[in-house]
Amino acid sequence: MESFHAKLVAAATGSTMTALTMTPFDVVKTRLQTQPKEPLLSRLASNNCCQPPNVPCVRNMSSLARPVTAEEVVCVYDHGVLRRERVNGFLDAVRHVVRAEGIRGLWKGAGTSLFIGVPSSTVYMLMYDHLLRNVVPPLIPSPTLVPLVAGVTARTCLTSLLSPLELVRTNLQSTPMSPDQPHTLPSVLRSIRTLVREQGILFLWRGLGPTLWRDVPFSGIYWAGYESWKRYFESRGKTGVYVAFASGAISGMTASVATSPFDVLKTRRQALLMAGTIPSRTTATIPLCWRIVQTEGISALYAGILPRTAKIAPACGIMIACFEGVGKFLTTKG
Repeated sequence: MESFHAKLVAAATGSTMTALTMTPFDVVKTRLQTQPKEPLLSRLASNNCCQPPNVPCVRNMSSLARPVTAEEVVCVYDHGVLRRERVNGFLDAVRHVVRAEGIRGLWKGAGTSLFIGVPSSTVYMLMYDHLLRNVVPPLIPSPTLVPLVAGVTARTCLTSLLSPLELVRTNLQSTPMSPDQPHTLPSVLRSIRTLVREQGILFLWRGLGPTLWRDVPFSGIYWAGYESWKRYFESRGKTGVYVAFASGAISGMTASVATSPFDVLKTRRQALLMAGTIPSRTTATIPLCWRIVQTEGISALYAGILPRTAKIAPACGIMIACFEGVGKFLTTKG
């Protein structure tokens, strides 16, 4: 098989495996980032609700994207047991999703992830590979900067192009209004059509700013780290698929931690805009970041970091190991 075709198949294989195996981590991460703040009232009388009178009190899941007003809290004492919508950590979030939506809820948005992820990751890997080998080296002699620039350029192009599909996926995975009304692709598309009619076509690119702030530095850090770790292992005589996996996983974990605040801003902005819970001016990147820090503290910018890193580290390893391993195997066979 020709080298280009082998790389095409390898990239598609890696992105498909990644989308199918890592979607539950993405769902949990999105739920953690869009749940309400910790209830402000610590003790109430039995069966006393702390929600406003016009808001249902007991629900199995969080209602809207995390509110920014102090009175929007949910808590109730039911026969002496505090029942809250807030989930506490990764495993608790998994339990809430499964209880409210079944095991299939953990794969919410998997179809959209495949629709977005397989073509975009395939094009991204091929674009990066072409830039790395043919375009950037004559322009930049540094072996460290070449993968960084190639990764940043490829990611900027793809992220800008696919931002509307990312908006759909984020809202499919975000916290539903109630467990009886889970998000579905038709319901999300109806909401988006309504908002596009009201606010114009550029609404589809809301959240592009924080998405670029997340994805572009991530790609630069990841590819620079990957190529460096790969050279490190090769200098010690270690090569093969497991080296690609280890280099990808280590670099992905590093990049994930470094860019986590931008992921929170991207998720929160897109979910808040769809929910319509705050004015659009408040969802601009800097005001939204400042609002979150003021009302919830710095730690809120790292909400969902565990499931995000738990997803990204193996996902990066799987993707690059498939790309290099399957690509080399098919090229050799050809």
